[in-house]
Amino acid sequence: MTTPEPVRIALYQATTGIDPARNADDLVAAVREAQAGGAGMLFTPEMSGLLDRDRARGARHVVAEGDNPVLARVRDAAREAGLWVALGSLAILRDDGRYANRSFLIDADGKVVASYDKMHMFDVDLATGESWRESNAYAPGDRIVTADSPVGRLGLAICYDLRFPALFGALGDRRCDAIALPASFTVPTGKAHWHVMLRARAIEASAFVIAAAQVGQHEDGRSTYGHSLVVDPWGEVLLDMGGERPGVGFADIDPARIGEVRGQLPSLANRRKIPTSPA
Repeated sequence: MTTPEPVRIALYQATTGIDPARNADDLVAAVREAQAGGAGMLFTPEMSGLLDRDRARGARHVVAEGDNPVLARVRDAAREAGLWVALGSLAILRDDGRYANRSFLIDADGKVVASYDKMHMFDVDLATGESWRESNAYAPGDRIVTADSPVGRLGLAICYDLRFPALFGALGDRRCDAIALPASFTVPTGKAHWHVMLRARAIEASAFVIAAAQVGQHEDGRSTYGHSLVVDPWGEVLLDMGGERPGVGFADIDPARIGEVRGQLPSLANRRKIPTSPA
């Protein structure tokens, strides 16, 4: 069996604002920069099209998937560049009037080949005084999503999903080669947990973890941690884009590394179902 060739990927670390048209311009520019840098696939952060904690102001921009102008522009850009795009997520209006935090996998023809709605809602009160209630507007997803891509079998997750290892265990059971984890992490939680959890999830799933992130001070007043990462199946960090500025970074994904790690440490093959009934 022939081992697939290494794939160059690009990550767009963004400081997304409150104007979807300007955010779409930045996404299109990132697609073109990724293509010029020789990447076969681009990964973008959570809420790439709109980041606005003022829900009343942002509500007029939250539309159905088929009407979303940011999605349409990224699909066109992907087709023109001949590049796959893991569009981290967009706020999408569901038929029931609630929102979905939805990621999209777009192929080099501009077709949406998979989508995933974030399962776990970020409802927290931080010691810094920050309070977030994602579930006030967003409905959680209810299914695990994987799809074939240039980096192999790709599992989809979003931001706060990182804290729930059962999801990553399920993606490992599906033998994902890579897992996309677009994010908009707060600064205090990012400093405390971002690197260690991403490395742990990569090790647990014996897969690459690709985490494009929001960074810096945003128009709506929030600050995000940045440090877009690519972590290999052994837990080694291949790319860290830092926490200062937006931009496009590159990493090379070698599929042979997955087989090496799973051969040395066959935790997926050794995993047993944990009994749930009382002893």
